[in-house]
Amino acid sequence: MSNETINKFKLNDSSIAHIVKLIQLGFITGTDIVDHFRMIQFVADEDGSLHLEKEYEERQADNIKRMLSEVDKKSQEGAEA
Repeated sequence: MSNETINKFKLNDSSIAHIVKLIQLGFITGTDIVDHFRMIQFVADEDGSLHLEKEYEERQADNIKRMLSEVDKKSQEGAEA
C-alpha cells in the first residue's frame, strides 16, 4: 500500500443541477455537451463537497439565458414560416 493521500470529493446539489441543465441545454440547442463539461469549474469546500466557482457560475447563467433566447427566437421564426 502506498503512502499517497487520496482526497475524496462529492458534487453538491447545485453542481449536479448545473450538469443536468447542461445536458438539457445540449438536447435543446443541439450543441455538444462535452465542450460545456470541459469548461466547468469547481471549488472544493472544507467538507470535500464541490460547488461551482462563482465567476464561472455567473458567466454560465448569462450564456444559458442567451442560448435559450436564441432557441426561442428561432422556434418563433419557424412557427411564423
